Amino acid sequence: IADDWPLTYDDLRPYYRRTDRDFGVSALGGDPAYPPDDVDPPLRPLPIGAAGLKVARAHTRLGWHWWPEFNAILSAPYDGRQPCVLRSTCQSGCNEGAKASTDITHWPKAIAKGAQLVTGARVRRIETNVAGLATGATWIDRHGAEHFEPAKVVVLAANAIGTVRLLLLSADSRHPNGLANSSGLVGRRLMMHPFANVAGVFEDELMSWQGQFGDLIESLEFYETDERRGFVRGARWGLAPTGGPINTALPSRAGTQVWGPDHHLHVRSHLGHGANWGLFGEDLPDNANRVGLSSTVADSSGIPAPEIHYSISDNSRRMLDFHIERATESLLEAGARTVEVDRLMRYSGWHLLGTARMGDDPEASVLDRWNRAHDVPNLYVVDGSCFVTSSGVNPTSTIVALALRAADHMVATRFNQQVPA
Repeated sequence: IADDWPLTYDDLRPYYRRTDRDFGVSALGGDPAYPPDDVDPPLRPLPIGAAGLKVARAHTRLGWHWWPEFNAILSAPYDGRQPCVLRSTCQSGCNEGAKASTDITHWPKAIAKGAQLVTGARVRRIETNVAGLATGATWIDRHGAEHFEPAKVVVLAANAIGTVRLLLLSADSRHPNGLANSSGLVGRRLMMHPFANVAGVFEDELMSWQGQFGDLIESLEFYETDERRGFVRGARWGLAPTGGPINTALPSRAGTQVWGPDHHLHVRSHLGHGANWGLFGEDLPDNANRVGLSSTVADSSGIPAPEIHYSISDNSRRMLDFHIERATESLLEAGARTVEVDRLMRYSGWHLLGTARMGDDPEASVLDRWNRAHDVPNLYVVDGSCFVTSSGVNPTSTIVALALRAADHMVATRFNQQVPA
């Protein structure tokens, strides 16, 4: 189906545990869909609510997997932060600081230890010396002035589009096709998560405007490959609350019913009465899905913009069709009176993966197993571009675990920054 990763789950396990502690993950250990672990998550799970309970019972009747979802949202006070109040406004801000994000969980501690955060900065290129080592970054401040920041080690974490842009912008006589690109794979195999939404509308009042957004429960019943289905790999399901009146009224939910009596009818029938299965499909790596530099478009500093070529594969379409049918069955079994389907959400390119893949072979990968560029041994990439395959789950925990592992490697090899012979 695809190349294998150059590391194992056990290699990442201790870093997953550190990630859970750093962010404050609320979850129930023992999910049979995951490898067993003798360390429980740091916090108890968040409540699954009436909607989660109704669908969980349906899965129990069907004999299908379900489990309370892992959420980087606090169920109890933790590390100076307040717990979730179940307002379901996670996507527009969290006044309590219950939802983990690096501006809350990491940056304050880093700054307190001496790190400097420069906002409004735009990196133009990574510089290298005659030995082939990275020497720092040339960047532009918010006033348009150009600066050079020297560094013994350069770390890129600009996602699978921004990182590629920087590597290609850093081409020079020693790296004519872009930095770290002797394999020709920088920018290749862009992966996302093809996403469908299956919404059940129930007669019962489920108070589904309440809860974390985040998910209530998850299911990996149909995650693994079964070639009899006509496609490979699978999708993870996450059951989310519907959110409050603003979310219910958005055109993405209300369709054409965004004005007048029809709009009021839509809100009355849906607000508090819904449960949504979000289906995250595993995207397969494909060289045709790629990121390059535009020859016609530039930003306000005159730096070429990224140019993206991406199309949904037939495998992904067949996968989502199958999972939509099964998710519809799930919601009808739970008692939904109607089921509404968004078969392929166009605004779901949240997870950008795969354009600087890791591997042991320098001719078939950009990074080694430590997230270090094969061509430039003091250059690391610690975002989703290192992914070999996309999986069908949210990538944040794996990105952070890989970054922590890479940081340990940087420290362990800090006196060995020579270009390999």
